[in-house]
Amino acid sequence: MQNIRHERVRELLKREIGEAIRREFHVDSVGLVTVNDVDVAGDLKSAVVFISIFGSADQQRRGLEKLQEHRIRIQGLVGQSVVLKFTPTLKFVIDDSLVRGNKVLQIIEEIEKTLPADSAQPDEPK
Repeated sequence: MQNIRHERVRELLKREIGEAIRREFHVDSVGLVTVNDVDVAGDLKSAVVFISIFGSADQQRRGLEKLQEHRIRIQGLVGQSVVLKFTPTLKFVIDDSLVRGNKVLQIIEEIEKTLPADSAQPDEPK
């Protein structure tokens, strides 16, 4: 179980990384980049940043490339705004949980459509 300090650092990094990305990159070139979550190592020296990029496939590819290319600049901006002994080394990863969640919801809807109407409602106690 993570302690409260670790959780607060994780949320602070999530907010500040998102702000740094918003300031540094234009939506036109890289799509809309959102920081979904940040997984910080126990020693706070490294962090995996889970991002979603909304836009065309080309914008998504270019957005991830730009983030990886400008990783050190983003780390520097985060280091200026977050006071920690060490600024975590960032690693950007595409978070596909939203896509997977939408697929699950579509499957559930399809199953509900194939069920007969009378079996969709649970039996009421008498």
